[in-house]
Order: sequence, then structure tokens, then C-alpha cells
Amino acid sequence: MSQWTFLTNHAIVLSYISRCPSITARELSLEIGITERAVRRIISELEGERYITKAKEGRRVRYSIDPRLPMRHKTQKDKMVGDFLRFLG
Repeated sequence: MSQWTFLTNHAIVLSYISRCPSITARELSLEIGITERAVRRIISELEGERYITKAKEGRRVRYSIDPRLPMRHKTQKDKMVGDFLRFLG
């Protein structure tokens, strides 16, 4: 049986960040089961498109999500990221 999921790694990273804004890339990689390098790439891509912003808090980073931005897939452009994250809980 093939292994597939309904959510992409980008959606999972965004979901974790929304629940734990001070989570580290290493912690994310251990939770999700992908490499820390992959997590850092995803964070960089989300930041580059302004879905998340980073702010230093001492030695840690705190992430913020812009819930007003639209989903990226052409069939979901009318849905906002904040609605999606609320749906995921």
C-alpha cells in the first residue's frame, strides 16, 4: 500500500507554527518526520511569500502567521490561510 497524506509538508509546518510559534526547526523536524534542512527550506519559502514572519526573542525565534493571505492552489484562492488553520484546529 502506498503512503500518502492529505496535507503537504508546507501545510503541516504552518499548522505546527500556528499552534507553537516558538517551535524550533529541529523540534519541527522531529515531530513531522522530515529533515531539519527540509523544515528550514519550507520556513524560508513561507517567509519569502510572507505567510510567516520571524522575530527574535532572546536566543529563540517567534513566528507569526498572516491569516489574511489566500491559499496558494488555484482552486482555493478564495480561501484564507487563517480559515484553513482554524479548520485544522
